Formats: sequence, C-alpha cells, structure tokens
Amino acid sequence: MQNQLLAIVLLPLVAALVVGLLGSKMPRQWAHRLTTLAVGASCYLSIGVANGLLFGDAEPLNYNLYTWAQLGNFSINVGFMIDALTATMMAVVTFVSLMVHIYTIGYMKDDPGYQRFFSYISLFTFAMLTLVMSNNFMQLFFGWEAVGLVSYLLIGFWYKKAYRYFCQFKSFFS
Repeated sequence: MQNQLLAIVLLPLVAALVVGLLGSKMPRQWAHRLTTLAVGASCYLSIGVANGLLFGDAEPLNYNLYTWAQLGNFSINVGFMIDALTATMMAVVTFVSLMVHIYTIGYMKDDPGYQRFFSYISLFTFAMLTLVMSNNFMQLFFGWEAVGLVSYLLIGFWYKKAYRYFCQFKSFFS
C-alpha cells in the first residue's frame, strides 16, 4: 500500500515538473495529456484506497517515509496518515482536479501559456494531496504553504504589468 500512496502523491508532481521544465519543447497536446493522465491515475488509485478503507477490510495506516531532521530525541519525519476521512478527501481532491484538468483543455486551448497552466494545476494537486495526507504538523505546514504559493501563481496567471494599466487609468482622468 505504501507504493500506491507514493504514486498517488508523486504522479501529479512528476507530471508538473516534466511539463513545467519541458513544456516549451513539447507539443501543446502533450502538456494536457501528461498531466491529465497523471491526475487520472492518482484519482483511480485514490478511489481504490478509499474503497478499501470505507468498504473493505483495509486498516488505517500511519507511517514515516523518512526522517527529515533529528535533534536529540526530537525528529521531524515525512510520512502519510491514511484513515477513512483522509482516503475520502484524497478521492475528492483527485476527482475534482481531474474534472478541472478536463475542463481546462478546451477553456485554455488558445492561451499562449497553455503548458505553464497545466503544470501549475498539476502542482496544485500535488500540494493538496500533501496537505491532506500529511501525518505531522511540519508536513501539514508545507502543504498549506505549497497550496498558497500555487494559488498565487494561478491567480496571477494572466497578470501583466500593473503600471501600464495605471498609466491608462491616469490618462483617462487627465
């Protein structure tokens, strides 16, 4: 089950990195194909985990992937805490993200930042999954900060220089 959980959280991250770093060198269609396929696979796996925990005989899981920092007896770990609520939220996050990816294919078809946008929304999925699946406050904090950063990138996606608009506004009243 640990490999399945790693795949759920890392597939959107890998897709975001590939499209983000190689997006200008790949055809536009590959940006949405790769990210949508990665999020779709995460959704499929998440629904399987939720099904096992809610309706099957799977047990809740709390495990540490690795120790990030150690100070005497105090350690900061990176890991996952998966129970029925977490599994439900994983399925919801990946399903909604998959629907957003599918909708965005048509909505963004003529946008010059097509690849960058798909990289951002796939990265947003990774951040949300990190937030939902964390088993400690440090990882939870990282997830919140990553969600905030990617939200900032998505909100400012079409932002141009504000000074140009300020000059137009100022000349309107002169």
